[in-house]
Amino acid sequence: MNARSRVIVLTATAVLLAALAVTYTVSRGAEPAPAESRTSGGATADGQRLQFLSNGRLAYTSPPRSRRVTPAECDRAYAAAGTVACLRPVGALSAGALVVMDARLHQRRRVPLTGFPNRLRVSASGRMVAWTLFIDGHSYATTGFSTRAGVLDTRTGRLVTSLEDFAITKDGAPYRNRDVNFWGITFAADDNRFYATLSTGGGRYLVQGDLAARTVRTLAPNVECPSLSPDGTRLAFKSAIAGDPKRGWRLSTLDLATLKTAPLGETRSVDDQPVWLDDHTIAYTLQLSDGTNQTWAVQASGPGKPRRLLDNASSVSPIP
Repeated sequence: MNARSRVIVLTATAVLLAALAVTYTVSRGAEPAPAESRTSGGATADGQRLQFLSNGRLAYTSPPRSRRVTPAECDRAYAAAGTVACLRPVGALSAGALVVMDARLHQRRRVPLTGFPNRLRVSASGRMVAWTLFIDGHSYATTGFSTRAGVLDTRTGRLVTSLEDFAITKDGAPYRNRDVNFWGITFAADDNRFYATLSTGGGRYLVQGDLAARTVRTLAPNVECPSLSPDGTRLAFKSAIAGDPKRGWRLSTLDLATLKTAPLGETRSVDDQPVWLDDHTIAYTLQLSDGTNQTWAVQASGPGKPRRLLDNASSVSPIP
């Protein structure tokens, strides 16, 4: 074999090996492949392991200060009790979908969806998955947007495509209006009761829902994107400043026994559904002026000072 032939053979071999490597990577794309650890840009909560999105890919903290990025791509993600939920990105040639995976990111269920991913939650048991999509518009600060919120029971396979089909009780009376929108679902421990935001007639309300009965009822005004505490006694949420979303939102908590609210130590506008890392700590995402995300945490009561948890991170959830 002359020199020219050897070059041709070596080049062809290199191309073949590269193709095989790509094929192998794609075939393992649903698994949490090892990635180079690097500093997270912020300490986790007492060494707590977290799942989050980094540049649109599922990632995990590895205490004390490193992260591992997987090939799994999501626009929104959440995990609880071994169930990982992912809202796939909507592309020019691809529709969106809810993908439910196990703890090793093996796909268990895929639900095609139409709309742009916005909110996502998994119940504490890992059984129930809920999502919110923008059907029209892309911001809660505007008027005229449309959302769709749905629920999947991963145990029975029961699918609720839209909460708008539920019977509504508003201020103690049956209510129906074509402008109704729901978003930001959070589950109670029984996997039946839930809380969410209802928008109608220019107002935004906290509702308590019953999945089995297919009903919701209003509890309080100006409560958006609720998140139920691990002990089930409080909700963390965002409330529009002076009732006007165009002025931004303030993070607060609501005591479900008294319906009293208390603002948290974070005074910047937060457009996110907060997450309870434990009974005393709430995490949330802030988007910087350059479009990148940071995850922050603040005490769930009192005027505690916010602290930065992770750079380039959103859709955080604690992993037991």
